[in-house]
Amino acid sequence: MAKSKTNQEKTSQKKKILSPKLDVIFQALFGEVGSERITKKFLEAILDKKLEEVDLTGNIVLRRENLEDKMGVLDVLVKINNDEYCNVEMQMAEKEKLLERILYYWSRIYAKNLKSGNDYENLKKTIEVLIVNFEINELKKLEYHSKWKIIEEKERKLILTEDLEIHIIELPKIYKLKGEEQEEELIKWLNFIEDPESKKVEEYMKENKEIKEAKEKLEVMSEDERMQILAELREKAIRDEKAERRFAERKGRELGLKEGRNIEKKETAKKMKTKGLPIEIIEEITNLTKDEINTL
Repeated sequence: MAKSKTNQEKTSQKKKILSPKLDVIFQALFGEVGSERITKKFLEAILDKKLEEVDLTGNIVLRRENLEDKMGVLDVLVKINNDEYCNVEMQMAEKEKLLERILYYWSRIYAKNLKSGNDYENLKKTIEVLIVNFEINELKKLEYHSKWKIIEEKERKLILTEDLEIHIIELPKIYKLKGEEQEEELIKWLNFIEDPESKKVEEYMKENKEIKEAKEKLEVMSEDERMQILAELREKAIRDEKAERRFAERKGRELGLKEGRNIEKKETAKKMKTKGLPIEIIEEITNLTKDEINTL
């Protein structure tokens, strides 16, 4: 009969840590009230500026909401210095019209500040931060972190407005960095999001108390049954979404091949008509109908 495991053996077993790359975990880690210190330091690394305070009260708490109802609200809304808004989104799966979606999300938050009858002066600077777990085709030649504003096209010096600012971070590109770049504060945070159990992160935790705090919070979250269910549901949704996209792409290729073959048959039928071959013969060879052949 096998002996039961001792408490020491159970403790020594490696616990599964939930991935911060999963949007529901990312939202809970950086968006909950109580996460202000880690979110502040993370944003300072992204925005490259010191922040006085951050307010996270605009976010829902996933662990307190109906699992089915709130799966769509997965971004982190941060009020900065009581005068700006920053929306941070973690995206695991590729989406169609991704760059257009970024502008839409930015405009939605920017317009929220303008209540009916209010002056345009009430509009607040709004920053959109998108972190993706894939490389974006349109940004292939750019670095892992790109920053966008509206700039005058000819001279490329004048910024039209400071109210719009967009940051795009592509996680896979961090593996291409070497040397001193790996010591940047933002890279340390991104390595934590990529793999919180890596040796690099263990080293960062010795000197960066906010990363240490984030890792400790993540460990507690990973033992929360509700968060485990949320993560499982979200992972399944992402897998299903990817499977649907692959199916659609495969069907699209099949339809394209079918259409290509149909065009080829019609071209052949045209040539045969030009040569004066009987419709019945053309019909038999190409499998086109008489009506299709007559319209060529």
